[in-house]
Amino acid sequence: MLIKLYNDNPNVREVRRIADALRDGEVVILPTDTLYAFACSMEHKRAVEEIAQLKGFKIKQAKYSMLCSDLSMASEYVRAMNRDTFALLKRSLPGPFTFIMEASGAVPRNYQNQNHTIGIRVPESNIARALIEELGSPLIGTSVRPIGEEDGEVENYTDPDLIHDRFGHRVWAVVDGGIADPEPSTIVDCSDGIELVRQGKGQIEI
Repeated sequence: MLIKLYNDNPNVREVRRIADALRDGEVVILPTDTLYAFACSMEHKRAVEEIAQLKGFKIKQAKYSMLCSDLSMASEYVRAMNRDTFALLKRSLPGPFTFIMEASGAVPRNYQNQNHTIGIRVPESNIARALIEELGSPLIGTSVRPIGEEDGEVENYTDPDLIHDRFGHRVWAVVDGGIADPEPSTIVDCSDGIELVRQGKGQIEI
């Protein structure tokens, strides 16, 4: 199923319908401010495992991001930040950045990376944030670019019609928010100091 939403004004009825599916444990593909992403509710372990299969992860090696509606929601799932880290996130979010943070006890262990960290995102996408706000809790997500296909045609990960052709039969819905930006997010590791891991979309002052 392909559901069209407009980023400037996402249809409230459709947002509620998608959020209800997420509550029921479905996997959806949604637009962010970078590539499209597989996403599901953090409450459903089975859905997270389905995303790992779609992505090509081995379950124990999977790397997920937690998609939040704002910094306040994100702060509930990470350990207390020092002043510099909080200031960095406050001036950068929402935006095309993934911040690797120490996970708090509110994050199930199977969503954490091996060193007990989690990637935090607050995407600059009205569609994504509206879905998270309606759901009332973070989404677990990762880009639709499968492992081993980093050099594939970028349209396969930015065009919702092509994404639907490939994955539509394996997810509840693809949310069409238009053509996505081909650049991935910029990754900053804040788990032990502040370190730029990958320069992607967006400029950040560290």
